[in-house]
This record gives sequence, C-alpha cells and structure tokens, in this order.
Amino acid sequence: MAQRPKNPEPRPQPRLYLVTPPVGDADAFAPGLEAALGAGDVAAVLLRLTDGDDRTQINRVKALAPTAQTSGAALLLDGHAALVARAGADGVHAAAADVSDALEALKPDWIVGVGAATNRHDAMTAAEAGCDYVMFGEPDARGHRPPFDAVLERVSWWAEVFEMPCVAYAGAAEDIAPLIAAGADFIAVGYEAGDWIWRDPARAIAALKPHLALPETAS
Repeated sequence: MAQRPKNPEPRPQPRLYLVTPPVGDADAFAPGLEAALGAGDVAAVLLRLTDGDDRTQINRVKALAPTAQTSGAALLLDGHAALVARAGADGVHAAAADVSDALEALKPDWIVGVGAATNRHDAMTAAEAGCDYVMFGEPDARGHRPPFDAVLERVSWWAEVFEMPCVAYAGAAEDIAPLIAAGADFIAVGYEAGDWIWRDPARAIAALKPHLALPETAS
C-alpha cells in the first residue's frame, strides 16, 4: 500500500481493501478469500480472528497469508501486532490508542495502519508517527459506524491536506463513488450485517468494479 504523490496527475485508480469476518476455521474460509481475490483488484486483506491462543492464531494466519500474498495483496492482522512476524503477515491494522506500540514493534519492516481514529487529532498523530495509512468510517466493536456525511468530510479533509493514503470504509456499494470522489485511495468492504461481501465473494467483488471508477473531471 504505497504512498501517493501529492495531487498526482493522473490520480491512481482506487483499490479495494477487504475486511474479513472473524475467522476461526481458516481452511473453511480460504476458498471464499481466494474467490474474492480473483474477482477484483485487491490491495490488502484485513484478517479478523476469533479468540484463541497464540499458536492457534498463528496457524490461522499461516493458512491464509499465502492466498492473499500470491495474489499481490498485503495480509494485515486486525490487532495482534506481536504475531505479525511469527505468522508471516505483512503488517497490522491498529487502533489509534495502540499505534505507538505497533510502530515500535514493526517498523520499518512491516505495514502499520491505523483505524478507530475518532477525531482529526488521532489521525494526524498517526501520520506524524509514521503510519502507512489511516482508515475512516469503520464500524466500532458494536457494529456502529459514524454518520456517512461525517466520513465524507473527514476523507475530503485528509485528501486535501495529507500525502499518507486514506482508506474509506464503505458499508454498501452506493457508498463507494462518493468516497472516491472525496479522495479515498482505498475502499474497505467486508463485514457489514449479513456479510455483504462474504456470502458470495466473487460475485460481490465483481459487482463493485463499476463503482470504483474515478469521477470524471471537467475539461
């Protein structure tokens, strides 16, 4: 997930960032992940794990990381920074409150992204500390998302001011075009109620392609 140049010409095509449901059985989940990765341009997969001891978690990651990595996608762990190196993952998606520890443990060899940035200060602090991306709009632990207008405002502000890439969480296909127009570099999809993406991954990802088009600019 490379950084973008400031005000690039032309603007890079936005890419997908897949968020998994909590995975307990990696072998059962692998076919769906492979189907999703084969259906579209996916930059990263955020692997969410169910509870388990370190060895169990590491084995789950090792079972799925090659599927993502051979497709060209980075495999990131939702938390669990201490397991990244041992499990063969590419990095971690850390909550804003945990970013300092993740950076200390993983940089410069692994990706560290930040989520749960509930205000501008948290996002700016993460950027200044050396994170690789910031995500806006993701659901909290109870599944609640910020108001969509607030997410659009935050993405637009970030794209205007910062070079560090921005991931915008889309709760539905119709969210994607406005988020891209606001300046999102990556669109996160995956774990809304009903498993919007994961019920039929190949079909769902393929259907998103038209929504990922860059907005037309006036000549």
